[in-house]
Amino acid sequence: MSINNLEKISTKEWQDKRDRYVAAAIGNGNRHIAAKADGAIITDIDGNRFIDFAGAIGVQNVGHCHPKVVKAVKKQVDDYIHPGFNVIMYPSYIELCEKLCHLAPGSFAKKALLLNSGAEAVENAVKIARRYTGRQAVVTFDRAFHGRTNLTMSMTSKVVPYKFGFGPFSSETYQAPYPYYYRKPEGLSDESYDQQIIDAFEYFFLSTVAPESVACIVMEPVQGEGGFIIPSKRFVTYVREFCTKHGIVFIADEIQAGFARTGKMFAIENFDCIPDLMTVSKSIAAGFPLSGVVGKAEIIDACDIKGSLGGTYCGSPVACAAALAVLEIIEEERLADRAEKIGAAIERRALQWKEHFSFVGDVRRLGAMAAVEFVKDRASKTPDKERTDKIVQFANEHGLLLLNAGLRGNCIRFLSPLTIPENELYEGLDIIEKGMESVQ
Repeated sequence: MSINNLEKISTKEWQDKRDRYVAAAIGNGNRHIAAKADGAIITDIDGNRFIDFAGAIGVQNVGHCHPKVVKAVKKQVDDYIHPGFNVIMYPSYIELCEKLCHLAPGSFAKKALLLNSGAEAVENAVKIARRYTGRQAVVTFDRAFHGRTNLTMSMTSKVVPYKFGFGPFSSETYQAPYPYYYRKPEGLSDESYDQQIIDAFEYFFLSTVAPESVACIVMEPVQGEGGFIIPSKRFVTYVREFCTKHGIVFIADEIQAGFARTGKMFAIENFDCIPDLMTVSKSIAAGFPLSGVVGKAEIIDACDIKGSLGGTYCGSPVACAAALAVLEIIEEERLADRAEKIGAAIERRALQWKEHFSFVGDVRRLGAMAAVEFVKDRASKTPDKERTDKIVQFANEHGLLLLNAGLRGNCIRFLSPLTIPENELYEGLDIIEKGMESVQ
């Protein structure tokens, strides 16, 4: 079939082809067929318009097809597409690593390497930590999500759909307790709950794995798939200090939370905490496959054998060009400040929902990384996945791309572009409200 004739295929035909030729296990939250995307709007081949609150699962912080990104990519493609950094160097790879090193928190010497996906960044961060420490064990947290590769599946909490039937998993991976303030014991203050989690964390290292065996602790500063769960500064600082005390590499997984989403360039900055390494991806390149590891030079350079890090497509020049443009856009358009304004607007509306709808259990956010959790009733706090699914379905059927989150799938998360105009943001919130009204 000629590429020029593809637009003549109907939505139904595309859907049938998808069902026939594409792996069934690949999810599709929306069954429409995209034709064009601009800013926070996606238009399908039938002319239907969707406001994007999903952002390709947190990829589009600067919006779809930002003119500056498009210009940078077109220029790069005219020069060369991929000579391979392992074969011959090119400036954009080096320049992007330099910028990441300057942006990452910490006054120490830093280095970076570029990769393709978030899971690949996590895997390489673990490789580096193991090489540096000479230890094997990896600790993540309850409700964590780090990817779908074998190692990152092992580091991920949620069994279905990410792990079920895919074992055996990588050994020496463990999940430690992580706070969830909405679900703390009744009557317990946040301060007392923090101490309870810290005590459980310390017991974990007595009962499950010795700290002397641990190469790294990998933490999402805000848990993504886990339900946009936000820890306290006290807990994050405690984990950082625990790592320092025991010679453990502290890795911040910034893949979903980074690049201005939380009101800071990186989410970990909200906690006045400096990691040893960070993993980055998603919004780094506005949709081009790119990820990276950045952090202490002495740790990264523990991998001293040439070729032990890297890969064929790692640090694609086209993706690097997009990423350099993204970093300029974030600074020029003050998207970290914009994230706080967007988050505040979402929070105001969501708190109104909480007053009006008895099934709204919790509203939480850090910057524009916001979530609403739905429950059957506020007394029991029983997760209500069924109602959540219906609200998400309503949104997708009424012009809003929306995603759920949480171990039990009972949260909706907000991942709109940080460039979204106010009228489109409020229009999207109106659709969610109508969806909630439809499931009262």
